[in-house]
Formats: sequence, structure tokens, C-alpha cells
Amino acid sequence: MTRKELICVICPNGCQLLADIQEGEQPAVMDVTGNLCDKGPEWARQEIVNPMRTMASSVLVEDGDFPMVSVRTDSPISLKNIFDVMKEIKSVRLKAPVRIGDVVIERVAGLDCNIIATRNVQKIESSNF
Repeated sequence: MTRKELICVICPNGCQLLADIQEGEQPAVMDVTGNLCDKGPEWARQEIVNPMRTMASSVLVEDGDFPMVSVRTDSPISLKNIFDVMKEIKSVRLKAPVRIGDVVIERVAGLDCNIIATRNVQKIESSNF
């Protein structure tokens, strides 16, 4: 059995949690202490067994008033999938216009998660002289 210290990020309390972990191929959380609310132990268990993250990045945009558009996941993804998601994001090129909330990549890396735009990028009209 090992003990791991975590700082809970679920609420503003920032509790210093201690988790007792039974090591193995799939670690099991036996006990969590130090929490001031009921959400801490659940968060600690997930963080140890399958940590989840939301991500933000940017994608190149052609013919836009900005060269890139900021994007993010619309739900948390497993930490183990971040490199696959970033690889797919990196391969995308968009054409302006792009609107906030546009789905840039549907079911990114085969996950139940989309990449969405978080800013507007207007199309620049080229003038012919």
C-alpha cells in the first residue's frame, strides 16, 4: 500500500488529500482523507485511476482576420489521450469565417468529445486591383 498526496481542485477549499492506494495493474484507492466536502474523495479516486483534463489549443485559419483560432475540448478527456488529440488538432486547417462554438473536429481521436472554436475569425475579402 502506498500513500499519495493530492491537492483537490474541485472547490475553492483546495484540500490537501491523502489517498491510500493498493498498487497493481489497475490501482485501487482504498481510502481518502483530508477532505472538507464530499467531492474530494470522488475526485481523488478519478485522478488516480483515470485522470481527466480539458484542453485548449489553436488551429490555423486561411483568409481570416486572425491567422489562428483558439479551440478547446467540449468535455474532459482521459490524460492518456492528449497526445492523440493534439496530433489531430495539429493536422487541421480551416477557412474563414469561423464562429464561436463551431465544431472544428467531431469525435476527435475517436473519443466522445468534440473540438470547438472559442473565438470568431472573420473572412478577409481580397481586393483585386
